[in-house]
Order: sequence, then C-alpha cells, then structure tokens
Amino acid sequence: MRKRRAKKRILLPDPKFNDQMVTRFVNNLMWDGKKSTAFKVFYDALDIVEEKKQDDEKSSLEIWKDALGNVMPQVEVRSRRVGGATFQIPQQIRPDRKISMAIKWLISYTRKRNEKTMAQKLAAEILAAAKEEGAAVKKRVDVHKMAEANKAFSHFRF
Repeated sequence: MRKRRAKKRILLPDPKFNDQMVTRFVNNLMWDGKKSTAFKVFYDALDIVEEKKQDDEKSSLEIWKDALGNVMPQVEVRSRRVGGATFQIPQQIRPDRKISMAIKWLISYTRKRNEKTMAQKLAAEILAAAKEEGAAVKKRVDVHKMAEANKAFSHFRF
C-alpha cells in the first residue's frame, strides 16, 4: 500500500443494551443506510427469541452472543500458488476477523430463510445457531473440515 493503514473507527454502543457488538451486527444487517430500520429488525428478533427460548436463566442477548460464538470459525483456508499449483493452506484467524465472518454468515443465511419477516428469520437463525444447528453453523463446520483436509499443506504457510 502507498498510504498508511486506515484507523480503526470506534463504534458507539447501541441504545438499548449499551453493547458495541450489537452496533457492529446492526451495521452489517443494515441496507441502504437505514440504521433505525436495522435496529428495529434486530430488537424485534431478540423479542421473538425471548418468547421462544427454552432456558429461563439466559437473556435473549446472551442467546444471541452464544449463537455468534457457535458460528465463529477458528481456522480458514487461504489459497497460495506454489510452483504452478494452487494449494489451500489452513491458517488461524485474527479475533476481529472471526467476529466479522460470524456476523456475515449469520446475516447471509438469515436472508435465505423462509419465514415471513426479517425479524422472524433472524430470530429463527439465532435460535438454531444457539443450539449448534442451522446453516450458519454448518458453514463453520464445512470451513473447519476443509482446513482439516488440507492440514498436510500447512508447511507452505505464508
């Protein structure tokens, strides 16, 4: 890069839970700059989670954080060309990238669900991910399997 690295912006915590992770999630959920709509979708989804949850000792925010933790990958594969061949090399992931990948997977698989409203889709995906099932968790498992299968090429590491 010619210029220096851009500074990491500090996110303001959300108004209801006073949590920066919620703001980060909502920023990824947002479409066309409609942040208030994205917050409404997220809060409605957490209300639905609150109604549908089984265990009474956890709040809906804790269930959402558990779901995010269950989707978070530990390793990923990166492509690297070595002598004309492209190898998939497994590598550890930085903590902030883990979080952003988990958020993106959770939201993308939420959008592909069949429920009626976005809040219902998000609530269903959060509940599924909290129980370690659902499409987003399957994606994490697939990424881990790919890394495990290509473990032999880890000596080509960058």
